[in-house]
Amino acid sequence: MTDSTPPLIDARDLTFTVGTAGGSVNILRGINLSVQAGESVGIVGPSGSGKTSLLMLLAGLERASGGGLRVAGQDLGAMDEDALARFRRDSLGIVFQAFHLIPTMTAIENVAVPLEFAGRRDAFACAATALREVGLGHRLEHYPGQLSGGEQQRVALARAVAGEPALILADEPTGNLDRGNGTAVMDLLFDLQARAGTTLLLITHDPALAARCHRQIRIEDGLIAADSAKLATAA
Repeated sequence: MTDSTPPLIDARDLTFTVGTAGGSVNILRGINLSVQAGESVGIVGPSGSGKTSLLMLLAGLERASGGGLRVAGQDLGAMDEDALARFRRDSLGIVFQAFHLIPTMTAIENVAVPLEFAGRRDAFACAATALREVGLGHRLEHYPGQLSGGEQQRVALARAVAGEPALILADEPTGNLDRGNGTAVMDLLFDLQARAGTTLLLITHDPALAARCHRQIRIEDGLIAADSAKLATAA
């Protein structure tokens, strides 16, 4: 019996072209990708292959040049900027290499503010719980400048998961951390993802990190060059 549940991510012949002084550059040249709810997917590939561009399209931060893209039941190509902002607020958690914390807000405020925008009356309670889950219950009132790099990324991680999103997008989340802090942050991310059953797409240059995901995809020259799940099925 086949699973008829629609995929959480459904990209069909997805293209992304940008204009430069030297002419148009085709960054994504026909991505076909289906990801089911609850999967963890590691995305690897050389610099410039299109990994981050794919994440930006999935987040609705860039618009595809062609093809179709549905995420969490939403047709991103049919949405205006306000609708895309609501989609990100309600369905996504995003963790970047740079922490993107607001320096004038405390850790708990950084996590709570997006929840307040979403209309959550329990925003600060949820933020406190998320920060405790990443080991920062003792740092709620500290500002980013008072936190180490690893602690700042934990705050960013708490912010990403506090709203219980359907999808977490992580782009080199350990890129600015030393090995010890990077390992600790990734242990937390995988633990939170597994407990919540959230879908995770992880962009990383580290094959060992990608191998911790249920599925690994390699992108080269704007195309999917390998997909471990498809290879396993073929075998």
